[in-house]
Parts: sequence; C-alpha cells; structure tokens
Amino acid sequence: MILPSVWILTDGKAGDEQPLAGIAEAMGVTPEFRRVHPRKPFALMMPWGPIDWRDRPSQPGSPLAPPYPDICLATGRRAVAYLRHLKHLSPSTCAVLFKDPRTSRHGADLVIVQAHDKLRGSSVKVVTTAPNRLPPSRLDAIRANPPADLVALPSPRLAVLIGGDSRHHRFTPDDIIRLISGLKDRVAGGASLMITASRRTPPTLAAALKSLADESERVIFWSGQGANPLAAYMALADELIVTADSTNMIGEAATTGRPIQIFHPSGGHPKIAAFIALLGKEARIGRFPDAPTSGTYPPINSTADVADAVLAAWRRLRSES
Repeated sequence: MILPSVWILTDGKAGDEQPLAGIAEAMGVTPEFRRVHPRKPFALMMPWGPIDWRDRPSQPGSPLAPPYPDICLATGRRAVAYLRHLKHLSPSTCAVLFKDPRTSRHGADLVIVQAHDKLRGSSVKVVTTAPNRLPPSRLDAIRANPPADLVALPSPRLAVLIGGDSRHHRFTPDDIIRLISGLKDRVAGGASLMITASRRTPPTLAAALKSLADESERVIFWSGQGANPLAAYMALADELIVTADSTNMIGEAATTGRPIQIFHPSGGHPKIAAFIALLGKEARIGRFPDAPTSGTYPPINSTADVADAVLAAWRRLRSES
C-alpha cells in the first residue's frame, strides 16, 4: 500500500498540532511539521489576506518550501492563508483544514469541523470530538502493562486534567478554592488522584495542586518534568475530572468510556457549552464538584474515522488528476 507524504501546517501551538498528529498516526505515516509565523501586519489580515512575503517558497526557511506533500493537514487562522497559497502552488496536494476557516477562500479539499460549529457542505466532515493521539490500541497496551506507581494507587483512581486561563475562562481565587476543596473531598472519600497541569495553569493553582500531592500518598501531580503520563492516567482512570477551558481535553477524556466530571472556572463561551451538551448525548458528563455523574459508555474517538476520510479525499483527488 502506498502511503502519502504529509505536512502538518500550524502556527506551532501544541493544541493545534496534536490533533493533526493523531490523524497522521492513524494513517500510518510520520508527518513533517511546518510552522508559520507571519509578521503582525500580515497576521492581522488572516485568514483573508496573503501570506507574509518573507515566507514565499523561494525564501530560505520558508514553511512552504518544496517538495510539496501529498496531503497537508492545517488548522488555525494563520495557517488558512498558507494552505490556500500551497494549494495554488501544488494543486495535486490534498489540502485538509480542521476547524471552521471562517472564509470560503480556504483552498481546502476537505474541511473537518466539530458538531458545535455551523459549517456544513459536501466537502465538510462533521465529528463530535477533535482527533487525538489516544487510539484504543494505545490505551489497551498501557492497561496490559501499567506503570507500577499508578497500579499501586487505591481505587477509584481519578485522572484530573487541569488546563488554565484562556480567552474565555479565568481561574479566580474563588475558583481555585472550589476546585481544591472538591479534590480534597474526593481524597477524603477514598479516591486516588492522578493530576496533570498545563502551561496555562496559573502558578497559584499549580502550587495548590502540588501541596495536595505532598499531603497525601494517594495523590500524584505531574508538573511538566519528565515524560508526560497523560495517556497512562487516562488508561487507568475509573473516572476523569477535566476543566472546561479545553474542549480537546474533554474530548480526550471521552476516549476512555469513563464518566467525565467537568469543572467550570469563571467565564465560558456558547460554543464550549454547545460542545459539552452535544458530547453529553454520547458520554456520561457531570459537573464537578456539585453534580457528578456515573456509569460507562462506548469510548468516543473520531480519529480513525477522520483519517479514513482524509485518505479517501486524497485518493479521489489522485483519480481526478
């Protein structure tokens, strides 16, 4: 079987690159990461305007330097302009956009959106959750050979996925008190916690989480040092607590088939609320700490389906050329 060459085109944010990397892995290919960093005047015109002229393919270090790929997976406002330019340069490249590009001039052969977005059309694939790097085979392999320190934790084991301040959410002092109090109550009730933080986690909250781990042998806190244990935490979790600022994290939690308790910091956005409501039709979703849920459901993971759709679009383009 011939495997395509694949670019991942973004402005370098991990939250954008990781879902696309999951698609490439599901296709069985190793992608090449291309990152765009247009200067401010050009960035302000995106996605509608041109690419930064400094990034023309003929310029040293251009993110669009050939040879061009069979497939380009792109996401983000800045990447839209570059994908459109790439499609002009290389019509045989299958251009794929993830998320609503907010313009019809995107150059994509396939657009992948989540169900809470309104975009629809013949070249649009709609999924509930974003692609990810947590296929069932990876979680099953961890369960078959789990890390000793996690197996030693008493059940129920809770994976606690903490995000941080974002465009739409802020962790106020009261939010932090409410979150930490809820976690302490679960520990007092006999649960073990496997906690991860992110680069966006406020220092005050990170310090409170670390103190919680220092106080109890049933609490593990990963602060960013060493290998990321997220997949192991999720594979071994009996339930998950996730902050509402990250739809990617919530979607990843749904790959486990375990109940998801969402903590809502201050703020919010209608699209995030719509995403949670739609996911709640397939998964078991509660509100932490005051309205938890229970029960299991079939694991939810769009990644393999999206990968199949991308390969189908690529093969269709090849047959037409």
